[in-house]
Amino acid sequence: MAKRIVESFVDDLDGSPAERTTKFALDGERYEIDLSGANREKLEKALAPYIIKARKVIQPRGIRAGRGSSRSSAAMSREKSAEIRQWAKAHGLPVSERGRISASVIEQYEAAH
Repeated sequence: MAKRIVESFVDDLDGSPAERTTKFALDGERYEIDLSGANREKLEKALAPYIIKARKVIQPRGIRAGRGSSRSSAAMSREKSAEIRQWAKAHGLPVSERGRISASVIEQYEAAH
């Protein structure tokens, strides 16, 4: 007996066939929506005036935002954490030799760079 399983990709707005999943974020919350080409164009057109005026956020090297985590609690490379520790010490901020770096220290480092 043969079995055939078909998976449909459906536009979340109108139920038409979707072309792709569109990801976006607002106020720190990340979203995904499956859209047809026409509905994606509508979304892009609606957001265009805001995107043109907005600043693009570039993730600092060595820092990856984890699922459900904020940038301040994200995992980072040894090199990046050593760089932040050195900067914090040079600026008189409390930082331990090992372990997690506090969110406030990371935020101050990122604001300075």
